[in-house]
Amino acid sequence: MATAEKYLRPEVIRQVARLDLRAKFIVQGFLSGLHASPYHGFSVEFSEHRKYNPGDDLKTLDWKVYARTGKYFVKKYQAETNMTGYLVMDLSKSMDWNGPAAARQAGVKVDWSALGAADETLTKFDYAICLAAALGYLMIYQQDPVGLVAFDTCLRTVVPPKSKRTQLGTILSVLANLKPTGATNIPESLFQLASMIRGKSLVMLFSDLLPTRDDWNAEADALIRSLYRLRYAGHEVIVFHILDVLEAKFPLAGLVDFEDVESPEHQEIDAQGIRDDYLAFVEQFRGYIRSECAAANVDYVGMDTSVGFDKALLEYLVQRQRRFS
Repeated sequence: MATAEKYLRPEVIRQVARLDLRAKFIVQGFLSGLHASPYHGFSVEFSEHRKYNPGDDLKTLDWKVYARTGKYFVKKYQAETNMTGYLVMDLSKSMDWNGPAAARQAGVKVDWSALGAADETLTKFDYAICLAAALGYLMIYQQDPVGLVAFDTCLRTVVPPKSKRTQLGTILSVLANLKPTGATNIPESLFQLASMIRGKSLVMLFSDLLPTRDDWNAEADALIRSLYRLRYAGHEVIVFHILDVLEAKFPLAGLVDFEDVESPEHQEIDAQGIRDDYLAFVEQFRGYIRSECAAANVDYVGMDTSVGFDKALLEYLVQRQRRFS
């Protein structure tokens, strides 16, 4: 049985603890409120005002502000301004793969110099869990509730968001005992998630985004529509697009028997002969997702396992903090 502790690495935690995942939320709170939005805790003390919206509880109307301005504002409390996060994990069989380890076991010719810091002990799913562990820690460190959603063709596991320090251990224990086993339907799962979440939240998706049908364009378009659905509901979204180093760089040579991990199909291919076409396709696919995410105001973080997850995460968090500082 896997242990949760291996995913929460102290040297990474020391680095991420000084960065700020919720900077965007604080800036938005400052801009939209009549009062500055501080780092909010979990009390129900008054925090700021916001404009009245149909359906708001009339008890929260501030009549003193109405008397001064003639406009309706409701009192907003600190508990309302917390950022709730969801770690959303792809359980597709393709996530349970470590290219370097598989290539070594199969005796495939590999340009090992191209693999960088790829860790032969981590599958893509393990890599994603390490990222999620650091981000989950960061949210709880900032006193924000965080939960877990795991999916394949639909939502399979849901751990409701909590801000207790024990929550991270709960999430990691669940993740350590999950096994990516089959096909996936990312768009359908994200639509389900959008219907489930109450209140504006931060959705962090960890997936290789590999399509399961022959029509890659149709599946990519469906993915983008599901991201727009989350954004339409007011959620912030970060897509961590995780590829294995062999998928991203394809440092293979000779005849290689490629097997589909989500079906019994396999085919022997001259790896070197298709490398250029393959890499062009991967870049086109990643570029399309990246540009569509930008249009939807979704953060896209492309990464592969040749770069340590700690370095990739820190680079993103630093960039994010600079954008909103």
